Amino acid sequence: MTRQEKKLKVSEQLKSFLPAGFEEMVADLVFAEPVSFKIVKPRNTKLGDFRAGLNGERHQITVNGNLNPYSFLITTLHEFAHLKAFVAFGHRIKPHGEEWKNEYRKLLLPAIDSKLLPADIVQALMNSLINTKASSCSDIGLMRVLKNYDSKVSDTVFLESLPRNSIFILQGKQFMKGELRRKRYLCEDLITKRKYLVHALSEVERHDD
Repeated sequence: MTRQEKKLKVSEQLKSFLPAGFEEMVADLVFAEPVSFKIVKPRNTKLGDFRAGLNGERHQITVNGNLNPYSFLITTLHEFAHLKAFVAFGHRIKPHGEEWKNEYRKLLLPAIDSKLLPADIVQALMNSLINTKASSCSDIGLMRVLKNYDSKVSDTVFLESLPRNSIFILQGKQFMKGELRRKRYLCEDLITKRKYLVHALSEVERHDD
């Protein structure tokens, strides 16, 4: 199979994960550098990941396969920006320093200019470019817009919409919502009494008292 045939195959496989029209852009990124690009099972702690290949190994990028198409695209561009920054500047740079920010902007601008994204996402991305955050999860405005495109479960709500001291269920456990600390709420597990920081845009189940 030729390189072009391989690229077309990857492009076809990406169609079910990306917004329409972006599969060729991402396939080009996959074949631009020696990288293993994997779509993986959902992880609670991260949406995507970049690992630099050492001692001749291939670089690796993983992206959660349960993301909505727009979140999948932006997470993928985020991770490829890490790859490009590493290739250009090596490992001595900060993970989300100016080198990464510049590469991320370069990848985002063609997506914005494509006219293939909804207006609210374009506006959120433009706002993000003014002061690029470490990830979509760090930019709460962008994250809120992206979550609007998730497949909603009818009995879930964003944690931020619940009053303080509300009881809610997350991953089968009951918590009490506490005070806001930046973008996360300090919440108490009602069984263990341990406290956890839970993102404001986490989808939780109301607890009917």
